[in-house]
Amino acid sequence: MALLLGVDTGGTYTDAVLIRDEKEVIASAKSLTTRADLAIGVGGAIRAVLEQSGRAAAEVSMAALSTTLATNALVEGQGGRVALIYVGFGEGDLDRHGLKDALKGDPALVLAGGHNHAGVEACALDTEALRGFLKTHSAGVSGFAVASVFATRNPAHELKVAQIIGEMTQAPVTCSHQLSAKLNGPKRAVTAVLNARLIGMIDRLIGRAQHVLTELGVTAPMMVVRGDGALMSAHQARERPIETILSGPAASIVGARWMTGAENALVSDIGGTTTDVALIRDGKPAIDPAGARVGEFRTMVEAVAMRTTGLGGDSQVHLQASGLQGGVTLGPRRVVPISLMAAEAPELVHATLDKQLLAPVVGEHDGKFVRAVLGLPAAGLGEREHTLLGRIGTEVHPLGAILRTRMEHGALSRLVDRGLVQVSGVTPSDASHVLGRVAAWDAEAAVKALTLFARRRVGSGESLAKDAQGLAQIIVDQLTEQTAITLLESAFAEEAEDFPLPPGDLARHVLTQQGLSSHRGVLSLDLSVNIDVVGLGASAPCYYPAVGERLKCKMLLPEHAGVANAIGAVVGRITMRRSGSVTAPAEGKFRVHLDSEPLDFTTSEEALQALEQALRKQAHAEAEAAGAEDIHIHVTRDMRMAEVEAREVFVEALLTVEASGRPRVARG
Repeated sequence: MALLLGVDTGGTYTDAVLIRDEKEVIASAKSLTTRADLAIGVGGAIRAVLEQSGRAAAEVSMAALSTTLATNALVEGQGGRVALIYVGFGEGDLDRHGLKDALKGDPALVLAGGHNHAGVEACALDTEALRGFLKTHSAGVSGFAVASVFATRNPAHELKVAQIIGEMTQAPVTCSHQLSAKLNGPKRAVTAVLNARLIGMIDRLIGRAQHVLTELGVTAPMMVVRGDGALMSAHQARERPIETILSGPAASIVGARWMTGAENALVSDIGGTTTDVALIRDGKPAIDPAGARVGEFRTMVEAVAMRTTGLGGDSQVHLQASGLQGGVTLGPRRVVPISLMAAEAPELVHATLDKQLLAPVVGEHDGKFVRAVLGLPAAGLGEREHTLLGRIGTEVHPLGAILRTRMEHGALSRLVDRGLVQVSGVTPSDASHVLGRVAAWDAEAAVKALTLFARRRVGSGESLAKDAQGLAQIIVDQLTEQTAITLLESAFAEEAEDFPLPPGDLARHVLTQQGLSSHRGVLSLDLSVNIDVVGLGASAPCYYPAVGERLKCKMLLPEHAGVANAIGAVVGRITMRRSGSVTAPAEGKFRVHLDSEPLDFTTSEEALQALEQALRKQAHAEAEAAGAEDIHIHVTRDMRMAEVEAREVFVEALLTVEASGRPRVARG
């Protein structure tokens, strides 16, 4: 018998599940995610699930981890300080594909060097300029990203830059050619920057998770879920953390398929920070050919085709004051629910809310609190950020007591972006406590906070709502509406027929909305989602029945919907993919572009066989290193040919080798 332990670390909760022989869930448990020390939340969930099952830690055959932390960090703009070394590009290229936005003001060096499309050096690498930059800009940098023009055709300059960075600093280095074999330098650079930004966070998570497993007596190897739903080793995840973006959502799809057996369905997973929607078609999640998109960033990471939106149970509630009636909007940033903050600091939160409720006018920062996340590195901060962080200290504070000038709003936002500070405010989770749908935290504090928020004025001069219950229903209705829009966007994006408008416009189009409302007039309009929707997440039973009614579709809510990510973590397969290309720089010359250096052959078939052999060896070795057994190899060739004077001429070929197998587990 194999006993499998799955753990999922989300923005709000850490889940753990035990599965027997990949067939039966025998126990599941939750613990609050502890940002300052992730080991506390991971350990709490694992201890609870072992105690509930009556099993000993030594009986666990394999442990697997999925996480939404990387996804959440990119959606919320968080992560460590990075530096980009951009080789062979122009200054204007920093504006392409959102590279400047990904850098978020962090340093970048545009450096002479690079290769041409054939892999031949186009310009000598300016190592002196690199050394000078490192001497002046290395302080506070948690990771370096290196991207060189045509590095996928010849990575020599990226490797040289990485070598010099390694000699002069202790920071980890991400080279773009190691993340993708595809062309498009600026997009590869974005992926490398995001990878470098996530390294510290994911390394801490994996390190602490492994420490907890060892401490509890779990000796089985630990796997990590990738963004395509496959598994990789913990060591591989530490080197390429960008591949864990959409890890949690991908695991949830694998878990949804395992729990429901659905062949064709939309899967919608609501967490504390995000809602992730994907399509299961013919029993398999589709891989996004354009690369994983998270928030505003399009990466070159292979991941499930999924739309991730900053909408969850802990999304910040914003007042929509325009218009006579006004309203609320949700997200994209996560805040700590007032009901949770009150459970952790009851005296301060209740005393503050009581005082604010006695005031004749609602203040700008009323109903909001702030605390520091202790134990995280605070290098690279400005003077204003340091001052603000020192003022917050180790306690929870009313936000209005911390912010003293308008200038400090930006400093607070930067501290939140770095993950060093958390803000607490009204969320859908608080609304659910007010409505009696949830009783996990302090419902009385939620009522007080929503009463304050309800007094805020809209365009007509009237209060937003009469009382906390009225506002709570407005918030839940808004969550239903935004979730329905998110699902419709995904449905339109996956339609075989090409509609002339973007999915987001179609989802919000007046005819779509009237169709959902079954308009009857001169026209009769009806619209519905034509496949089942699988609702996942601990709060799915609270919110998703209304979403199913809105979309007029069957809503499936599996028994273990709240721990789908943890289930998916242990029922997946190890899959490693390696890609490479063959080009024809001259007649009779066929060039294989490898990780080391290009090699030339006299025939295309010789070149293709040499590339396939190299990729097979790499993919098989990586799958074996990840702990796979019974490994199967699958090879795909994408050939580009051109017709010249009535004969077919080889232009380029892209080969992908996939090595796949089940994780090796000990059976008792």
